[in-house]
This record gives sequence, C-alpha cells and structure tokens, in this order.
Amino acid sequence: MNRRSFLATALAGVAAAQQQTEVPASIRALKPMLDGVQPITDDERRARVEKARRLMREAKMAAIYLESGSSMFYFTGKRQPEQAWILPAKGEPVWTAADPAKTAQRFRDLGIATGTLGLEEQVRFGTFDGLRKELPALDSVSATPVTAGCRMIKSAAEIALLQRANDLTIAAYKAALPTMREGMTQQELGANISAAFRALGSSGAAMAIFGKYTAFPHGSIQPQQLREGDMVLIDDGCSVEGYQSDITRTTVFGKHTKRQQEIWNLERRAQDAALAAAKPGVACEAVDAAARKVITDAGFGPGYQTPGLPHRTGHGIGLDGHEWTNFVKGNKTKIEPGMCFSDEPTIVIYGEFGVRLEDCLYITESGARMFTKQSPAIDQPFG
Repeated sequence: MNRRSFLATALAGVAAAQQQTEVPASIRALKPMLDGVQPITDDERRARVEKARRLMREAKMAAIYLESGSSMFYFTGKRQPEQAWILPAKGEPVWTAADPAKTAQRFRDLGIATGTLGLEEQVRFGTFDGLRKELPALDSVSATPVTAGCRMIKSAAEIALLQRANDLTIAAYKAALPTMREGMTQQELGANISAAFRALGSSGAAMAIFGKYTAFPHGSIQPQQLREGDMVLIDDGCSVEGYQSDITRTTVFGKHTKRQQEIWNLERRAQDAALAAAKPGVACEAVDAAARKVITDAGFGPGYQTPGLPHRTGHGIGLDGHEWTNFVKGNKTKIEPGMCFSDEPTIVIYGEFGVRLEDCLYITESGARMFTKQSPAIDQPFG
C-alpha cells in the first residue's frame, strides 16, 4: 500500500501507543529478531556500480546523477540529504553539493559538458532546471533504465534481508491481533502493532481498518470502533537494513458470516492465481490478468470497476515499499529471476467491506516463492 495515504493514521497510532500505560502481554513476550542480519557488503556495492556502468554504456549515458534517496543508498550505502552523487561512465564516482552551479562545475572537472546525463527520478526540478542552464550542451534523460535495471533484480543478500523483514512483520502481526477487543479504535490496534515492531528491534507501522472501511484500499481517517462481526484489515510492514516488507491480513473479529467467508475465499483464490502465473519470461500484465479473471468470473468488475479489484495486483518491493515494476494491465515487462513483488489482489465492495491478502514473493528460475505463508482461512490469519 501507499505509506503516505495512512500517515495521519500511523502518527495517531504512535500517539496512542505513547499514552498506553500497559503493553499487552503478547507484545511484552517478544524478543528482538535482528541477530545475524548481514548488511550489504562493499564488494556487492562495487558490483552494483559496475553493472550500472554497463547499463549506462548501453544507453549511451556519460554519467548519472543521484540526489538523496533509495538509489543513492543502494549504490553507496549512504543517505546524504545535502549532497548528490555522480557516477560517470568512466572514472571514479564523486560527491558534490546538491547545488546546480557547484554540480555543473563538478561535471566540467570530469570532462562531461556534452553528451547525455541520466537524472535519477527523485532529482528535484530545480536541480534539473539549473543544470540545463549551466550546461546547455548536456542532454538530460531519465536514469531509470540504469537505476531500475540494477535494483529490480535482487541478489541473494537482498532477498535474505527482505526475508527477515517479512518474518519480523508476521511476528508483529501475530502478537498484535490477539489484543483486539470490543470498542478498540483503529489507532489503538495500529499502536499495538508499532509497539510489537519496537519490541522486535525494528521500526514499523501498520494501518488498521474495521468494518465497512476495509473497502477503502488505503484506509480511512474516519473514527472506528471495533464491533463483533467486523472485518479487520491490517497492512504495512517494517525495514531491515533499508529493505521493506509489505503484508496485509484480513480476518473477522468474532464470528464471520457466510458472505464474508465467500468473499475471503474468492480473494485467496485470486492471490493463488497470481502466484501461479508469476514465472520467468511471463509478462507482468499476465499476473494481473490471472488474478483479475478469478474475481471477474465470480461476477465482479469487469476490469478495474467496483465492486471488484480497482487497482494493480502487485508492485515491486525492495529498498522502497513500492518500486519497479508492477503487476498491472499494460506492463509487458518480462519477469526475471531475482525480481520481488507484492501479491495483493483486493476485492472492494463499498458500503459493505473489502478483503485484501498480501504476501510478497521473489522469482526463482522455476517460479515464484512467497516470503511468508499465506493465510489458510478467514479465521486463521497466519499459515
């Protein structure tokens, strides 16, 4: 999900956590889960730089320019808010102040005043505008073929970090869901999840939604109090060495209805269909089509209409919770080993409820594998 969309809810959850005088027993029992975590090595970062140079040569870029963000961290292991990083196709990378005039001089010092410069997608417009005025003979293009070309394919070390983040998130959810009680607010449940992440040694948050508001894919700031029979949806995750998890569980507080179970079961079949379709060589849009067919064949939709599945079936994940590329109609990118995605078809029925099951997967030579065990049943959120 989009973290910005529930920032207000998450902040309210943190405030609620600070007001709590008693941490639930299931959360007090947690122990840190970060022992043995292996950060990305300098050798791996150097290999990333060499791959980037190869992609730059293929795209005929003289250099790429990155300001602070996940791509800078990916290549350098650093996050420098006031600095930028230049990787030339030839020669050593250099740091520079994130200022167009000073950066332009850096390019002149490198002998790069003409040719093609790749700008990473988070570069500010003011930087771009300043550079094109300072260096009018230097063409600017998107550096995404280089940055995404490197970051989309995860190494074994990256997959191990993603695995730990997913394991930690499941542990937090398992500890927090038993704290549900009649009258609990969504902020209180979110605060308990945040407390569980802290107890496990990480920082994380989760959106909690109850009842009819579960139909809103990114939640609602409307006040909610938990009642018997409410659908309950929790969504988000944590970070381990910068690598993100993103997991959603949907269950019912108390006894579920036949209607709730039928829709939950349909959602699980759609998630299974996406998992089965995600294989090397398959276009990303085919994974979305496989999940969507299950839902439309049951009478929802069609297409992206509601009631039904109104958004993509999954997104890339790594150092960002949402990164390249997506399981969505029109995306003909071929799936490759090392790619990582969320698998989260959602059934939205406004005015009634929604169901989303989200687990992340990674692609192997033989197909997709989940980082986490899928929910086996509406009243069993964890495998």
